[in-house]
Amino acid sequence: MLFQFPPVIQAGLAAGKYAQVFTSAGVPIGLARDAATGQFVGHAVGFLNNSGAALNPLVAVPQMAMSAGQMYQMHGGFQAVQASLGVLQATTAVIGVGTVAGVALSAVNLWQTLKLRQDVKQLKLDVRDGFIDLKKALKDQGKEIIQHIDEVAQDIKFEQHRLVLIQAYGRFLEATKLMKTAISCEDVSIKNADLANARQMLSEALADYNNPRLLSETCAAGQLRRHECAWAIDQTIALSYQQQNELAAVSDRLSHLQDKIRQDALTVIERCDTEDELDFLFPELTRIHDHDLLVLESWQNQVDWMRSLPASEVKLLQSADFSNSDATATPDASADPNVLAEPPEQLLYENLKQKSHPASLLDQLQFMIKPKLRQEWKTYITQQAAIAGYKTLVPANLEKASNLAVANLYWYFQVRDESEEETEQSVKSRRAYQ
Repeated sequence: MLFQFPPVIQAGLAAGKYAQVFTSAGVPIGLARDAATGQFVGHAVGFLNNSGAALNPLVAVPQMAMSAGQMYQMHGGFQAVQASLGVLQATTAVIGVGTVAGVALSAVNLWQTLKLRQDVKQLKLDVRDGFIDLKKALKDQGKEIIQHIDEVAQDIKFEQHRLVLIQAYGRFLEATKLMKTAISCEDVSIKNADLANARQMLSEALADYNNPRLLSETCAAGQLRRHECAWAIDQTIALSYQQQNELAAVSDRLSHLQDKIRQDALTVIERCDTEDELDFLFPELTRIHDHDLLVLESWQNQVDWMRSLPASEVKLLQSADFSNSDATATPDASADPNVLAEPPEQLLYENLKQKSHPASLLDQLQFMIKPKLRQEWKTYITQQAAIAGYKTLVPANLEKASNLAVANLYWYFQVRDESEEETEQSVKSRRAYQ
């Protein structure tokens, strides 16, 4: 992953006047310092993938640079989380509770969700009680969607869910207001008390989103939306600890959150029952893996780097003046107008669909989230390949194979084995009959 710096800092980096900061392990940090004096001169304002495209996470706050224990653009960070949470929660009014039709899922897929978030940020849509007027937002998608929204609204079980979500969002909103107030407090004891109270509200909201009974009543797509809301709350709790410069707590929270995202994703994949749900889940989980987890990892790397600094470097960082670089900061990636283009994750999935079947695609999702799972599939392929005499399908070659190849090979041998068993059973039956 690469970092996007303001133009003045980027120019200095290109000229060799400034140098990007790296950890002792060689991991890049979103900070730059003067190559001659060592003074910190600026922070990154965005993230880029290895191909140079801006990262636009679905849930994670995109900008995490900080100085003197304070987050830069904290207000913008809160707004980003609020916009994401409001849109993600609102789309549950289409997904509803239980089984959901494919036409409804397509109305709030990754692409549509990114568009809705953009509209909320540009104040084209209002978030009220954690929901937006989806009938207004989706009016161009046809009468069937509007009718489905009305049907979900009349469902008694969904209304129960909706009331819980409204309560959870209300707690989140009050907590973020209290955090903003705490930031302005000069009295440390008042600031800490307010942040502690805000964390209590966030923890209560988190419990509502993670309510196991409500989660069990929803389909895989609905579960993903609830988990995404919970992830947004979780990172806000990490932000509260960062405001107190409790870096060990921030690191621990971020590490836990990344693990939880992976585990929740695997749980959702296991619950996927239909191809319509797979069409919804695959692009979105790919976005979360390729964007959100990278941003959270970068945030944790920076926090751990700060924890390792000697006192002299901490003092230097705390005294840094980033006003010049802030004045020329570029917009964050989440405001990128390219969001209106079809996401690359969707294009990737459409390409994979032509080369795989649903069972294989689900395996590929699991491999992406937890690469260690490939080992069991590779072992099975190696065993079956040896029996069939396929000499090239050895562990060394499978190690280099793509997730697509491993999953497809696994299911090729699975279908082959089932076919052979059916043939053997058929022969035995004919012999018994004779």
